[in-house]
Amino acid sequence: MEPVHISELVFEVIEEAEGGYSAECLTENIFTQGDTWEELRANVREAVEAFFFDRPKPQSIRLHLVRDEVLSLG
Repeated sequence: MEPVHISELVFEVIEEAEGGYSAECLTENIFTQGDTWEELRANVREAVEAFFFDRPKPQSIRLHLVRDEVLSLG
């Protein structure tokens, strides 16, 4: 049976309270982090390359930044 080729991976990215970013793939078991956005991008690429080392790689990677903010009304 031919392996399914994934065209795009989506990562949910969270800006950590103590600084930096963490990213978790929504469909594969891939997790990484970085101190800056540029470092995170490089680490996501590296993690995806390693995860798919022996099979076809996705065509694109989407980084979805999730921002959680609480506003006080009092």
